[in-house]
Amino acid sequence: MPCTTLLVGRLASNDGSTMIARNDDSPSGQFHVKKLVKIKADNHKEVYKSVGSHVEVKLPKHSFAFTFMPNVDPKEGLWGAAGINEKNVAMTATETITTNERVLGADPYVELVPRKGNTPEVKGGIGEEDLVYLVLPYISSAREGVLRLGSLLEEYGTYEPNGIAFSDEKEIWWLETIGGHHYIAARVQDNEVVLMPNQFGLDRFDFEDALGEGKNYLCSKDLKEFVENNSLALDQDGKFNPRLAFGSHSDSDHVYNTPRAWYMLRCLTPVAMRENVKGYTPESDDLPWSVVPEHKLTVEDVKYILSAHFQGTVYDPYSKYGPKEYKGAYRPIGVNRTSFLALLQIRPVKNDYTKAIEWFTFGSNVFNEFVPFFTQGDKVPSYYGGTTLSVDSNNFYWENRLIGALADSHFQTSAIEIERYQNALAAKAMEFVHKADKVASKDELEKLNQDIAKEAKTLTDKCLAKVLYAASMGMKNAYSRSDN
Repeated sequence: MPCTTLLVGRLASNDGSTMIARNDDSPSGQFHVKKLVKIKADNHKEVYKSVGSHVEVKLPKHSFAFTFMPNVDPKEGLWGAAGINEKNVAMTATETITTNERVLGADPYVELVPRKGNTPEVKGGIGEEDLVYLVLPYISSAREGVLRLGSLLEEYGTYEPNGIAFSDEKEIWWLETIGGHHYIAARVQDNEVVLMPNQFGLDRFDFEDALGEGKNYLCSKDLKEFVENNSLALDQDGKFNPRLAFGSHSDSDHVYNTPRAWYMLRCLTPVAMRENVKGYTPESDDLPWSVVPEHKLTVEDVKYILSAHFQGTVYDPYSKYGPKEYKGAYRPIGVNRTSFLALLQIRPVKNDYTKAIEWFTFGSNVFNEFVPFFTQGDKVPSYYGGTTLSVDSNNFYWENRLIGALADSHFQTSAIEIERYQNALAAKAMEFVHKADKVASKDELEKLNQDIAKEAKTLTDKCLAKVLYAASMGMKNAYSRSDN
């Protein structure tokens, strides 16, 4: 998927939380309808069968309960996307990344076979459709997530390039696939933030650690030989750079991918970017994979960054100022076809009921706001989990889609209503988080999640009504004279 990912180490967050967040964006011209679901422990079949690749994977006997964000239309497969399990381990999958011809020549993707009717079939292989369901219910730590997914990739292979994040209370790990059967992974340093805009990201690696202790790096057992045998290393200084070896540097990267990383850097390191000592531009190939931010990040900061549309620059499509030829030149972070945004936060609190929060929202992030769901609860409010394929304003998904489409077309008159809505819902959400740490039972937790959903619907209903009014007043067939 054409997504954007932000990973925040525990010492880079304001409260010591680990946070992994990703925009799940639909392909151009599509809008995947999503819902929040909670799967109970041991509620799975012995063998998983993929809709897209028809691969069959035998599953372990025991599974943990977990949340995920599947597509509403079952014909498309699961596409679980993001979730947190009962062990307070989080996973987001996937960030579609890039590679190059040298890698694919040495380790091709799992092959497509001839079509049968109108349905493309493959010999096997796992991909974005499958990963959350195959991995998240079976892991007790972020590191275990890397190892389980790595073993699946080596056994079944993949037909696409992906980046996947795992987190627990102490660690965040980032895994990137290499060709059809290899992978590479790094532990995010506690004081750093990782920015990922649909490109192969890792720009540092230590083979000795990865193939030895595995403290900060992990990889396929034969990855070093794979690099050497296929002359993949391109570094001049002897320090292996995986992005040079496995990634891309195409012209399309410079309009679709690197501008997003450049804008994230503006948000994370504003002083350094203003002084621009490194000479970074929106089309630089050497933008860093991770940085130490100039201030600690909050949930609100992550939401702002992943909603960005180049505010404060000539590239902002909503700005009334600046040359027209710059507007829309680069792909925004907060794009129109976002299915949902999830921020998976594991907090260092003693209350196991509310240690894990799945912050999420649906639709275009420019016009929506987060709600918190405490994932140890068993019941998902129907406002989040009852999404229908038909448009229905009783669903959080569809209300956000409606607000975004109306407000985008009437941005100048709707912007104030969107800002008021976002501020009100964000403040109310934090109020509930403070209440959450006093929860002492599962019943209290279930009620808290229901109360949050009820408040979110009340505020979202009001916003939709106000934006609808502003859009209606701005219709082209308006006429000022009336009968009274």
